[in-house]
Amino acid sequence: MLVVSCGPKKPSEDEFLKSLEAIDQNSEPSVDLEMINAILQQIPSPIEISMMLKESGTNYDVSILNSADNLPKYNTNYQKALNLGIYGTDLGYTNIYEQNQDGLGYMSAIKELADGLSIGQFFDIETIGRLASNSQNLDSLLLITTQNFNNINSYLQSQGRSNLSVYLLIGGWLEAMHVTCQVAAKVPDNQEMKDAIGEQKVVTESLKLLMDLYAEDPTMATLGNSLKPLWAEYDKVTITIEKGEPTYEVVDGVMFVNDNNKSIITITPEITNNITNIITEIRGQIIG
Repeated sequence: MLVVSCGPKKPSEDEFLKSLEAIDQNSEPSVDLEMINAILQQIPSPIEISMMLKESGTNYDVSILNSADNLPKYNTNYQKALNLGIYGTDLGYTNIYEQNQDGLGYMSAIKELADGLSIGQFFDIETIGRLASNSQNLDSLLLITTQNFNNINSYLQSQGRSNLSVYLLIGGWLEAMHVTCQVAAKVPDNQEMKDAIGEQKVVTESLKLLMDLYAEDPTMATLGNSLKPLWAEYDKVTITIEKGEPTYEVVDGVMFVNDNNKSIITITPEITNNITNIITEIRGQIIG
């Protein structure tokens, strides 16, 4: 909490939400679409993260998710887009643990938020629900959710609303990090969980670059200011590459080279705790 208390003063929850409601609609910046897509490709899927959580051996815990009952709170496009991303991550978490009843609530909330943003046509709830009901379909579900986001992103960009796809992306990532941090706290000796938090340093650098492209968007600037303490904490994480001996394999007549390099993540318990606290505070402002 030291980083939070000594960092830049952040607005209260009421001030935060009022500022967003006042500047919900903004002019669209001129941004190279290929640049955005290149950054988006670096963001891990919420379902991939959820699978890693389940493999850690921790039990399902719905209390760490954003309740679908909070849906009526989200009235602005900003709130809808961020929480659509959050609910998408929560749905992935319920799917991995095969908690279908909870998943139905999130699918309903996702559909309503998507309709409110005029992107409901990209959410085939029936198909997603059918795939989610069988853990053997996780690969197909991952493919559909990835394709959905790519389609949504392209559509919003063509409509001059690409800032909404950025909010959706950030919401999903923040929720994935929140869930990861909460689970990591329950298994403090799990090195994979620690590394999973630390390696997100690469993603934070991409997100900062992506948000900088919208520097003239006041709403994005407000969100960016709330994220500054998180960026600062991740600056303390180090990632070094340990070179490995390359190996070769032939697949269907094509030779592939595996470099076998290994990433070494250095993150202290103090940094992990600070990241957890900061994410909890930012998320609390977003979900209300």
